[in-house]
Amino acid sequence: MKVDVARLYALGWKVAGKVPGSLLRGAFNVVADLTWLRRTGGVVQLEKNLRRARPDLDDRSLRRLTRAGMRSYMRYFGEAFTLTTMSREVVEARVRAVNLQNIVPHTENGQAVILALGHVGNWDLAGAWATRAVAPVTTVAERLEPEELFQEFVAFRESIGLTIFPLTGSGDVFRGLVRACRNGPGLIPLLADRDLTATGVEADLFGLRARFAAGPAALAVSTGAPLVTTVVYYERLTGARRKAAKSPWGTVIDFMSPIEVPAGIPRADQVRAVTQAWVDQLGIGIRAHPQDWHMLQKVFVEDLDPERYAAMLASAT
Repeated sequence: MKVDVARLYALGWKVAGKVPGSLLRGAFNVVADLTWLRRTGGVVQLEKNLRRARPDLDDRSLRRLTRAGMRSYMRYFGEAFTLTTMSREVVEARVRAVNLQNIVPHTENGQAVILALGHVGNWDLAGAWATRAVAPVTTVAERLEPEELFQEFVAFRESIGLTIFPLTGSGDVFRGLVRACRNGPGLIPLLADRDLTATGVEADLFGLRARFAAGPAALAVSTGAPLVTTVVYYERLTGARRKAAKSPWGTVIDFMSPIEVPAGIPRADQVRAVTQAWVDQLGIGIRAHPQDWHMLQKVFVEDLDPERYAAMLASAT
């Protein structure tokens, strides 16, 4: 029997907010552990990716890290399903921002700030907090299949205050982002630790070639808006903050030092250099919090099918 994924997600957003938090977390931990035990393709790929991030681990330790990674990934979904019913006070209790001085002077001066993100931690919770606490958030959403599922995700993200551009099918996304940059203040977070368009940029992550979306760097080069690598990860809560957050887990948003765009070189070289710079910073964040890197897809070039990879490169030229 084929599962209606869109309806399942819609049911999750409708029901999850009514389930006690401890029960919901327990249920998603069970889902994570069962998926980890089954060693589905996504789990195997996550383990491969984590091995690159933590080559110092033996096989047993890597398996434990992968299990923690699946629990973190399912925690993200559990929180996402309840985010629409989460009060502002709970959101503020769950989120802790680090190095706000790297973005607030720009937004207070009427500027937009581009944020380069990876699939680390709960980026939706971070966006819900930031659009209220710092500046309006505009971002891009991957167009999922079926269309009903994509519309559910767009409706969810718009309900928490984000402005969404679909990655494909809605005209010139890049021009829309350029306008958003020039109509600041605002935050433009872009999940860019894998290339979804076959027109991305190769850079070194953990000493290996991988593919990344060109968007953050290209937008910074085109507009002059500051680009800040942002790492989102979980932390354990205790005491009064845990009680206020209604969860043992909080989210940290670390805004790293702005990336400088090198002058005097061609635009394509600027995009490559800026991409490598933010990827270097992201790699530091992932190595510090590898269990929160929700990357169950292929990003490293050596994992890609050689023939398809060659065809993709040929089509991009």
